[in-house]
Amino acid sequence: MPEKFDVIVVGAGAAGLAAAYKMAREGLAVVVIERGDYPGAKNVMGGVLYRAMMEELIPEFWKEAPLQRPVVEQRFWLMDEDSVVTTSYKGQEWAKEPYNCFTVFRGQFDQWFARKCTEAGAIIINETTVESCIVENERVVGVRTNRPDGDLYANVVVLADGVNSLLGKQLGFHSEWQPQQVALAVMEELKLPSQVIEDRFNLDSGMGATIEIFGGGTVGMVGTAFIYTNKEHISIGVGALLSQIREAKVRPYDLLENLKNHPAVRPLIRNSEPVEYYAHLIPEGGYNAIPKLVGDGVMAIGDAAQLVNGIHREGSNLAMTSGRLAAEAIIRAHKIGEFNERALSHYEINLRDSFVIKDLKKYKDTSRLFENQPQYFNQYIPAANMALREMLTVDGISKKDKQKLITRRILSGRSMFSLGKDIYQAWRAVK
Repeated sequence: MPEKFDVIVVGAGAAGLAAAYKMAREGLAVVVIERGDYPGAKNVMGGVLYRAMMEELIPEFWKEAPLQRPVVEQRFWLMDEDSVVTTSYKGQEWAKEPYNCFTVFRGQFDQWFARKCTEAGAIIINETTVESCIVENERVVGVRTNRPDGDLYANVVVLADGVNSLLGKQLGFHSEWQPQQVALAVMEELKLPSQVIEDRFNLDSGMGATIEIFGGGTVGMVGTAFIYTNKEHISIGVGALLSQIREAKVRPYDLLENLKNHPAVRPLIRNSEPVEYYAHLIPEGGYNAIPKLVGDGVMAIGDAAQLVNGIHREGSNLAMTSGRLAAEAIIRAHKIGEFNERALSHYEINLRDSFVIKDLKKYKDTSRLFENQPQYFNQYIPAANMALREMLTVDGISKKDKQKLITRRILSGRSMFSLGKDIYQAWRAVK
């Protein structure tokens, strides 16, 4: 194995593998260093993979990749203690090739993606921890690993080492993340026969659905719960801001059990067999927390750059796009033989011109608003459930009287001006 590479990628997640694949296909000498036993070992649970971003790397990947179900319906629940207000979109165009998105087991998918990288010429080193970057004359020139004689050198080091990104912190790209910039998510895989899943979710054979849950799923904290259908498993989970979990002194496992025992969820998972439990951190700082992205001989991508759209629960698509754009910038730098910050800055320029930064900027104030104004989750969502219950219950009470009752519940001692202000602030945060 040569001591010097064109590029070292630290981390074999979606971002790191996307970057490695693109560069290896262009003939660059690329090594990927992964601390897990294999790519995906640290991210084995179910999730959603969006086709368009992956297909920019590997056309028609969905014909061979280990996917679970094409998603044909996306449901949204506003959850109260014993009810939900639900809406959804189900499109037959999503049930046709090339599909819109898929449920996946990241452990399986990342292993497949890693094999595609090695077939393209990249080297992947597992069970290896990068302890620090090697810096000479204020430029990153390689990495120091936990292996004997484990120093490796390269023209560029790509930090794809996840939400904690200790390397980014060491280099001064970011400081310690604050609890309100990180969410803790807990997930469980529940085994069920394929036919049972399709019957309970009203799906044609082989098709899938997702449910995004707001309000009661997180006991009023800022975050979401979710349910994804796989071939013979249901992925169920809940995530909330770490700051609010600490403040409420809630055990994450109890949040998940509360969700599983909700009367709208219980019938969907009845008689299922728990087979795996997992907890992990998700970057939720959004646009305002994006760290330094490029330095001399180094750049940050994916979760290490806080590139997660918490409002739409999008992460892997942002990660893969950032990895691809980083790779394109490095390929360009390789052609001109310059690897300083200026030469590599095309990554940041193109990233900021892409949907990734544009979407994060659009929602840059949303998380802070919801955290500072708890009435959105613990007052207005229950009020929406109560309003529909009252208007749809025929009990001899006039609709006019019901409207007065609903208005009092929505206001809960607040003025109409306060309600209008809240509506305006929410609109401003997502417009």
